[in-house]
Amino acid sequence: MAWSKMKQQLESFLCPALHGRVEYRSTSYRYLPDKAGQCYIAVDKKNVLNMIDITALIRWYQTELEIKNDPDIQIPINDEEIEAVRKDTKGIVPDDRLKLIARNRKISEYAKELLSAQSALSKSNFIVVVNKFLSISIEESIESNDILLNILALVDRRVGKKRILNMSEKMKLKHPIVQYFYGLRLSGL
Repeated sequence: MAWSKMKQQLESFLCPALHGRVEYRSTSYRYLPDKAGQCYIAVDKKNVLNMIDITALIRWYQTELEIKNDPDIQIPINDEEIEAVRKDTKGIVPDDRLKLIARNRKISEYAKELLSAQSALSKSNFIVVVNKFLSISIEESIESNDILLNILALVDRRVGKKRILNMSEKMKLKHPIVQYFYGLRLSGL
């Protein structure tokens, strides 16, 4: 599908409050095959999410440290995760340390997911994700771990006010750019 057709379909799905504020843009270089094009999402004429920004790549360890040191990030730990740590350590670790180990494991997983999601943003990936978004249900897009699917679903008019309001807890665990678009959608309610 051509980019212009994709863009037209995406913009037809925008919720009324964000129509005209959120734009999908693409550039390509016809005569420079070695230079990749760019896709980005603009809000109020400002590029918010650039799909080929090399400077956006961060190291996994830095991300892990940022998550650990940020008091606003809440990492819920359930009993199953604590039991998995107990099983891995053969029961020789005290109970108070089990929670800490389980939390650190979960933080490490989130950091790896953030890094892989950030490094996967490119024009070709954007087009693949848009095609996927247009062919799957809105529920699958919301539940996905893919940043772009989450963003596209959040600005979609098929996601109602009640569902948006019920997502607040889930959004705390999402990537900051997904949280930004969630806040943008909340402001338009």
